[in-house]
Amino acid sequence: MVASGPGEVSRAIRTYLDHLSVERGLAANTLSSYRRDLRRYAAHLAGAGVETLDAVTEAMVAGFLVALREGDPEHPPLSATSAARTVVAVRGFHRFAVRDGLAGADPASAVKPPTPAKRLPKALPLADVEAILEAAGSSGTTLALRDRALLEVLYGTGARISEAVGLDVDDLDLVDSTVLLRGKGAKERLVPVGSYASDAVTAYLTRARPALVSAASGPALFLNSRGGRLSRQSAWAVLVKAADRAGVQRDVSPHTMRHSFATHLLDGGADVRVVQELLGHASVTTTQIYTLVTVDNLREVFATAHPRARA
Repeated sequence: MVASGPGEVSRAIRTYLDHLSVERGLAANTLSSYRRDLRRYAAHLAGAGVETLDAVTEAMVAGFLVALREGDPEHPPLSATSAARTVVAVRGFHRFAVRDGLAGADPASAVKPPTPAKRLPKALPLADVEAILEAAGSSGTTLALRDRALLEVLYGTGARISEAVGLDVDDLDLVDSTVLLRGKGAKERLVPVGSYASDAVTAYLTRARPALVSAASGPALFLNSRGGRLSRQSAWAVLVKAADRAGVQRDVSPHTMRHSFATHLLDGGADVRVVQELLGHASVTTTQIYTLVTVDNLREVFATAHPRARA
C-alpha cells in the first residue's frame, strides 16, 4: 500500500534511515550524512508544497540538484562531489520507497549525480621525498629507525597506509626483495622492494624492533612504543613530523607518498599497466590519471626550456 497524507515524506525518510541503520548497518557518520541530506531534501519538497511521495516528479528532484549547486540564504553552494553524495542519498531513498510500497514510482531514477571534476593526484618532487626520508631517520634512535623504514616502504612500494601498517614480519622477503601487500577486498599482490627500503627495514629489524617487542606485538612488522601494531593515525603522524623537520611546505599525507611513487615511475618511463599492478588498481583507468600528471610536468618543462615555446 502506498502511504499518503501530511508528513508522509518525513515518515518515509525516518523508515529509510531505520533501514540503513538496522538492516544495512551503516556507520554512524555515514548515517548522519544521509539524515542531514534527506532532511534538506524534505525541506525542499515541503517548500514546493509536496506532501506525498507520489506527488514528487522528476523535475522536482532535478530542481533539488540545481538548488544544491546554486545554494540559498541558508546553505552555501555545494561542490559537485558533495551534491553528488546528496543525490545518491535521494536516489536510494526513492528506490527504497518503491520497493517497500511507500510510493508507486521512482521520480529520481533518471536524475544523475553530477560528475566531480577529476582531481589530479598531488605528487612531491623527488628532492622533497628524499628530504622527508632523511629527516625521518636523522636522530638514529629506535623510533627513528622504525620511522625511516616505514616511510621507505611507503614510497618504495606504493603501499597504501593500511597495507603498510598491516604488514607482518613474514610478509617481507629481503632475500628476494619482495613484499606481500594485502589491498582492498582482501586482494594480495607481491611487489618488489628497492635497495633503500630493504636496507632501512633490515636496520629496523636488527637494531630497533627487538627493543620495541612486547607480549602484544605478535607478528606485526611496525610497532609502536608500547610494542603493539602501529596504527594508521600514528603512521600518518610519523610522516607529517618528518615533513615538518625536512622543511617541506606542501600538504603531505601517506597517500602523497603513493602518488609520488606512481608519478615518479611514469616519469621514469614505466608502462602504465606495470604501475597499475604495483598499485593494486583493479582497472588501468584508475592508474591513467597519473599519466595526466606527467603530461602536465612535460608541458611545464617544455614551456620553460624550449626556445620557441613562448611568444
